[in-house]
Amino acid sequence: MIRGLGIDLMDVERIRSALERHPRFLTRVYSPAEQEAILRRGAETAAGYFAAKEAVAKALGTGFRGFTTRDISVEPDALGRPAVRLSGGALERLHTLGAQSVMISITHTGGFAAAVAVIE
Repeated sequence: MIRGLGIDLMDVERIRSALERHPRFLTRVYSPAEQEAILRRGAETAAGYFAAKEAVAKALGTGFRGFTTRDISVEPDALGRPAVRLSGGALERLHTLGAQSVMISITHTGGFAAAVAVIE
């Protein structure tokens, strides 16, 4: 049973600018695993991860109330598909919903990154 659905669209240039102008943006927003991937792949990956975090927060039904962006971590699985690891308040919210899993999909095109999250 679907417990939540979220979607987000992010401008890659906006994230690129934040990464360049605000050195702590990377560590404040992203988990260590995400930071490593972003440093290897760049702003497009950062924008996709940010869109995924926003989509998950929307699917949880609260936005970022009760948890931070770092409580939602995008970590590709063994096949390279994006997967989500929740911790802290985000994980608590998932349990409050009686849900078991979060699925996401991320896409990039024309200077934008988009993500969809489904909570079951």
